[in-house]
Amino acid sequence: MTDLVIRPLVAGEEDLFESMPDPLPPLRKIGYADGVAGGGYRPERTWVALRGGRVVGRAAWLLPPGAAGAPWLDRFDLAAGPEVGAALLHAAHDALGGPHRYYAGLPAHWRRRPEVLAVVRAPLAAARLAGLVEQGERLRCSWAGTPLPAASGRYAFRPATDSTEIDSLVGRIAEPDVLTGREIAQAVAGVDLARDPLAWLTGPAATWRIALAAGEPVGLAGPAGDACFPLLGYVGVLDPAARGDLLADSVAALAAEGAREVVADVDAHLVAVVAELERTGFRQLRSRLIFAPADGALSASTRDPGRPC
Repeated sequence: MTDLVIRPLVAGEEDLFESMPDPLPPLRKIGYADGVAGGGYRPERTWVALRGGRVVGRAAWLLPPGAAGAPWLDRFDLAAGPEVGAALLHAAHDALGGPHRYYAGLPAHWRRRPEVLAVVRAPLAAARLAGLVEQGERLRCSWAGTPLPAASGRYAFRPATDSTEIDSLVGRIAEPDVLTGREIAQAVAGVDLARDPLAWLTGPAATWRIALAAGEPVGLAGPAGDACFPLLGYVGVLDPAARGDLLADSVAALAAEGAREVVADVDAHLVAVVAELERTGFRQLRSRLIFAPADGALSASTRDPGRPC
């Protein structure tokens, strides 16, 4: 059998990385050459496994220009067994100063799709063999113009008064329903979007929406129409019955500003929230499994985080 060669790319080898066919073409992803041109991908953070000159494994760590945190594994594909993938990751980890987080992008409803499982089993197994531990799953959902459900009439809505009001409500909401870009906020800037959303969602306080019952706040939403794309950056409720009306109100606010699509990220285990998003007209676009080093060590910083993409 031809010997396996594992090495980083050198400048100008973008075509070598792309010579491996995309195993999951339906997923939205930036092209590798475009990522290099934009500065997020770099040859020294991109590794390949070659057998007979053919790429049988590839891994690319991403860190946007100006980001303060550690790079994360963004692209990891195999046309070989998990042992090859684990060897590739071990070699890269040694050169990169240790393992970093891995955000494994997967198509929506991937566990129900045998053709997808056949592709992803090897890289997911390789990540585990290389010492990465699964920490959760996030779903990205999209509303694309479907009619919004009628409001119940039980709640009123108004803009947030200021950042103090937002911070006060955030402190009372133990587990937000929707946190779009949470993993990127952590990786890029060390920001916990659940506890300090204004450190990442830096738009005017008046764009935030507050749900009221008998004049008292029962829900908070941070729609962001000026990010890379319109999104629900933060949604949390004190009264779960207000969730549906708050989601619809937030989407309507973005649609009134011209949004034709709105995205929202939700933890997969929040089944009631996923169901409410679907009733509001959201459909799952993709899933993201989150892996972290077994020791839990992560690089973090509080510098300017940039855009919540």
